Amino acid sequence: MFIQTETTPNPATLKFLPGQPVLDEGTVDFVSADEAAVSPLASRIFATGGVTGVFLGADFVTVTKQDDREWDHIKPALLGAIMEHYQSGAPVMTGSAEKVGHADHDGEDAEVVNQIKELLDTRVRPAVAQDGGDITFHGFDRGVVYLHMQGACAGCPSSTMTLKMGIENLLRHYIPEVTEVRPIA
Repeated sequence: MFIQTETTPNPATLKFLPGQPVLDEGTVDFVSADEAAVSPLASRIFATGGVTGVFLGADFVTVTKQDDREWDHIKPALLGAIMEHYQSGAPVMTGSAEKVGHADHDGEDAEVVNQIKELLDTRVRPAVAQDGGDITFHGFDRGVVYLHMQGACAGCPSSTMTLKMGIENLLRHYIPEVTEVRPIA
């Protein structure tokens, strides 16, 4: 088994590509070993030490490290943990975790919100997934779109620029009702 790695715009996050499917649908974000108990893969990764987050996508695993750790020191253990998991034949998930997705929105803005979600799904999320993260719709109120950033996008130094210069400009161009984009924690 050969696992590829890719850097992300977030220096604390590395993307691992095992060459096999990770999740059948959606994404899952774990920010602690306790949360990761429903995923044998994420649990193995947290057990290597120095890990503050594990994000599972369709065909990738994004790992965020502690600031005081160097990739050169923890990357071999992470590669070993991912390889051991796939060689064991264990499932990626044994329990249910909250899958990441767009928040529901009803009301008079429903048509605008559907347009926002469509643009996010077709133009934004595929590009962000290439960087090892995900961005989902969280809300829309008085022209402001609230988005949730996960994986490599969470805590990324360039995330504000991505939101303001990229996503905000895209949404404002296609949807005149959008005036601003803001992240949520």
